[in-house]
Amino acid sequence: MSRRDGGGTGLPRPLLWLALCALCPLCRGAALPSGPGPAACSPRCRHGGLCLGNGTCLCSKGYEGEHCQHATCYPKCKNGGECLRPGKCRCPPGYGGRYCHKVSCEGGCQNGGECVSVNGVVKCLCASGWTGSRCQEAICPQGCRNNGACVAPGICSCPAGWVGGACHLAVCKLPCQHGGKCIAPNVCRCRLPYSGLQCTKKRKE
Repeated sequence: MSRRDGGGTGLPRPLLWLALCALCPLCRGAALPSGPGPAACSPRCRHGGLCLGNGTCLCSKGYEGEHCQHATCYPKCKNGGECLRPGKCRCPPGYGGRYCHKVSCEGGCQNGGECVSVNGVVKCLCASGWTGSRCQEAICPQGCRNNGACVAPGICSCPAGWVGGACHLAVCKLPCQHGGKCIAPNVCRCRLPYSGLQCTKKRKE
């Protein structure tokens, strides 16, 4: 038997060459003979691809394309992500995870909010009583008057001199007398015929 058949292995020489070259990283990118005449791939096969005798590339695992120039990710990158190298996706804003399959709200969602994607738009879905891009703002339906601040759903933080659910009640350290009403911090509105800071002075008729 002639040794042109693969040196007694029973394999045709081109297939034997291919088998041996697949085991040798130094051979990657070289041309595999398939018969008379040299083989060449132009441009050269990228990412360790093998140039076959017919001028086509046999790509390494994780790459594809005419010259093995494109990386492949499995599962494929979702939500518009780009495959940078085998198994590695570059995700667009608003998405994360190995395959861009998880929504990601920048800064996170606060106060029990949930990051969701609605019609391709990533945003925080806020729990009841909260609003804002990150669910950071509490909602006080009654409003907070007199420069009060809404610090939790339905709860106002009032400045000095004001109390009440909406910071609508003034505080007079010295109580208003004779039916007078506290209308501002330490300010009484008196009923006739009384006047003064505490409505204690009676006008003479």
